Amino acid sequence: MTTRKLVDIAKTIRSKNAGVDKITFDIIFETEQDYRMVLKSRSITRASISKLYSLRQDRITDFEEFDPAFAIKFTILRDRPSGSPGDPDIFGAQQYAPLMDIEISE
Repeated sequence: MTTRKLVDIAKTIRSKNAGVDKITFDIIFETEQDYRMVLKSRSITRASISKLYSLRQDRITDFEEFDPAFAIKFTILRDRPSGSPGDPDIFGAQQYAPLMDIEISE
């Protein structure tokens, strides 16, 4: 069995604010084949995201496999409101990086 990193499969991996207290993530694939392969691998689940980001699963407010867009989308609660003292990423745009190295079994 071979593996590839998510960054080498997905067309888009991004994060952004979803209001002042949430960050939303999108993983979008160019083809249905790539999307289905990643879903079948079970490498991206609510549990795996919880582990990757060291979050309790209840901090993931939404987790969707969105077939029409060949996308996996999830939203997490922020540690602190966007722009508050100590917030390291006001726009939530730098939080996707850990997703890039997820190993996907083919």
